Amino acid sequence: MPRARKPASPFRYFNSSPEVIRLVVLMYVRFPLSLRNVEDLLFERGIDVCHETVRFWWNRFGPLFAADIRRQRASRMRSFTHWRWHLDEMYVKINGEQHYLWRAVNHEGEILESFVTKKRDKTAALAFMKKALKRHGRAETIVTDGLRSYPVAMRELGNLDRREMGRWLNNRVENSHLPLRRRERAMLRFRRMKSLQKFASVHASVHNHFNSERHLLDRQSYKIRRSAALAEWQNLMG
Repeated sequence: MPRARKPASPFRYFNSSPEVIRLVVLMYVRFPLSLRNVEDLLFERGIDVCHETVRFWWNRFGPLFAADIRRQRASRMRSFTHWRWHLDEMYVKINGEQHYLWRAVNHEGEILESFVTKKRDKTAALAFMKKALKRHGRAETIVTDGLRSYPVAMRELGNLDRREMGRWLNNRVENSHLPLRRRERAMLRFRRMKSLQKFASVHASVHNHFNSERHLLDRQSYKIRRSAALAEWQNLMG
């Protein structure tokens, strides 16, 4: 039988090393830094990269790294059947116009899905929930706020009996908005729906990868998990 051809490296046309590219994408996506902040921090470390190169690399490699992270985590996540999902939508302004970023988070703080729409009606809620259910399977319990679009969409999907609603029950997803809010301020907001959707998806995967829930761990366990996450990151697309 003929040998399976090894997929071509995504770094093959770039003069910079994969390690530098991974570092640039990590710094820009994970931390609330501007393009020029990343350029200056790299220069202090002896790496001369233009801020436009930072922009190009995160646009080019960010979705590839995010997809690789999702592939590695998808099989492990599907093994948990008794999931508790938290759904919420946050306001995001694009060129002065209000849009909505819908997000699904599980009981461990894992960001499952991010979905951008212009409205928050039944059609938007239905599209968001269909996408999340298709990718991650069935949830045992779905926690939402009082938005009326949720029960209407869930009734059509046939899972309205799994809905829970309460004043503080959805704090898990409310708190998960904060890292993206910090990134939004550093980026001076978003210009297009497409760029918001792209960045939100990449940011969610990177956040999930490095989220070790340090408030629940002792210092030594946290250091071990952090080192393991960094080692896995350095081997992405390798």
